[in-house]
Amino acid sequence: MPTSTQSTLTPQTQVTLAGKVITITGANRGIGLGIAECCLVNGAAKVYSIDIDETGEDFTKLSDRYPGQLSAIQANVTQEETIATAIDQIITEAGAIHGMVVNAGRTHHKAALDFTKDEIETLFNVNLFGAFYTARAAARAFIKLDIKGSIVFTAFMASYRPNKRVPSTPYGASKAGVRNMTHTLAMEWAQYGIRVNSVSPGLVNTAMTYWVPQQPDWEQQLKYYGGFPRLAEVQELGGAYVYLLSDAASYTTSIDIPVNGVIGTVC
Repeated sequence: MPTSTQSTLTPQTQVTLAGKVITITGANRGIGLGIAECCLVNGAAKVYSIDIDETGEDFTKLSDRYPGQLSAIQANVTQEETIATAIDQIITEAGAIHGMVVNAGRTHHKAALDFTKDEIETLFNVNLFGAFYTARAAARAFIKLDIKGSIVFTAFMASYRPNKRVPSTPYGASKAGVRNMTHTLAMEWAQYGIRVNSVSPGLVNTAMTYWVPQQPDWEQQLKYYGGFPRLAEVQELGGAYVYLLSDAASYTTSIDIPVNGVIGTVC
């Protein structure tokens, strides 16, 4: 017999996003669009991209595959009021919001002594402050709607340890802040039934990493690091996000899932 503090919830054993409305920041392209595709493949009713940039050809192709299920709203994650307005629009259109993937980010790699003040502030404004504003706006919506929602941050393996090949102290520090934020917000918002987790990709095949396999010693690096001898495709990250967004993860909170194929773990 359950005690007074024991939930009578019937656990969900199937990993599915059927009927859910999922919002992803920075999903007009790259990793975010790959996550969007995986959410749609796994049954999400609607997926919204919140992005400051315009959509491109890849977004249009995915939207054509899922007519009426993929939409984009323009907003700036560094301005919390624009995120809140976008979420209100989503709720008006779709009737609810069940999951928020906090994915929008910027990257810049060079020696610490060479970073300008503007470059440092841009990284922190988008990667850290923007992540906090987005998560808070989503949490407020979940609480208002009485929905036990899921928030999933995109951290990165740079949050664990530096990559000596492509150093970026501000970038790694901002993503380490995201992982700490994950644990702290999970603790704060558990009382509302809101789950907060993160995913840490390694090296992923996007427009920002085109140069990685072009390095003259790339083959030697692969042998040294071990693991899968290639970059990840964006869709290969999606399973971690889908699980964390799904009701199958109803008791999973305050964790980070590295998806790195070993590459990126010790580099």
